[in-house]
Amino acid sequence: MTKKSLYERLGGYDAISAVSNDLVDRLQKDPQLGRFWQHRGEDGMKRERQLLVDFLCACTGGPMYYKGRDMKLSHKGMRISESDWTAFLKHADATLRVFNVPQAEYDEVVAFVQSTKADIVEA
Repeated sequence: MTKKSLYERLGGYDAISAVSNDLVDRLQKDPQLGRFWQHRGEDGMKRERQLLVDFLCACTGGPMYYKGRDMKLSHKGMRISESDWTAFLKHADATLRVFNVPQAEYDEVVAFVQSTKADIVEA
């Protein structure tokens, strides 16, 4: 029997999109992290949200093709600190828990997110 992809086990596109939108909403409202979205137009925010969904779907084994920049380039110059990263992880944890992501999938998602840290945190 073939093991289902993480994409399938998370619930596919709609579930990943819902989780992504919840997370971005939390990040934008955070007093520390909200600065990363200041002065962004509505169109730019829609594009960013879609790129996040595409990225997560592609990285979890889904059929989406991610056509955005890599993590290092897309976060370069943002001065994301260790403190910012920690705040982000707290929101990611809260989002995954709100959506009742099973522990095995939760662990895989967290491991993946942690694998991106070196390309995102600058300071």
